[in-house]
Amino acid sequence: MEVGALGFVIAGLVVGFIVGMTGVGGGSLMTPILLWFGINPAAAVGTDLLYAAITKAGGVFVHQRNRNIDWTVTGWLAAGSVPTAALTLLALALLPGDQHATNALIKHALGIVLLLTALAILFKKQIFAFASRHASDRFHLSARRLNALTVLTGAVLGFMVTLTSIGAGALGTVALFLLYPLMATRRLVGTEIAHAVP
Repeated sequence: MEVGALGFVIAGLVVGFIVGMTGVGGGSLMTPILLWFGINPAAAVGTDLLYAAITKAGGVFVHQRNRNIDWTVTGWLAAGSVPTAALTLLALALLPGDQHATNALIKHALGIVLLLTALAILFKKQIFAFASRHASDRFHLSARRLNALTVLTGAVLGFMVTLTSIGAGALGTVALFLLYPLMATRRLVGTEIAHAVP
């Protein structure tokens, strides 16, 4: 399907509007749209990641001005996600076979992560209610164990987002809320956005 510049502009406007109105992650909308436009899966993922990094950098500026970012948590998440992202890219580069094999892997991963994102959005209230009910359980976790779980969460998100460009928004926010249920929502969102940039 041939798409002119206007088609990409309209797609950006529509996705921006929907994300602004609903909070649904841009990757879960933009990457499938780019695929529908006929963009190569690897190029669609890379394009969406670059677009998200630029737009979320603006969000980081606003959240930081309002002191809505926990940089310590962001650092622990990045300690897991950045190395995992680099290893995922290296594994894709060294993957035996041709570009078709890589594209097939990306498409299958997209399907799985889109399904997980849909489930996270669908059951968000129940997940948040569960986390709130068990918030006191976090007091039994040592700081070392909580930091280790945060690094592990970052690693999982780093792998998923590098492979599909999806997951940082809906899945990242849910994961952070499960780990830090007492963190204010605006601070949780700001922290997730700050982590999504790198």
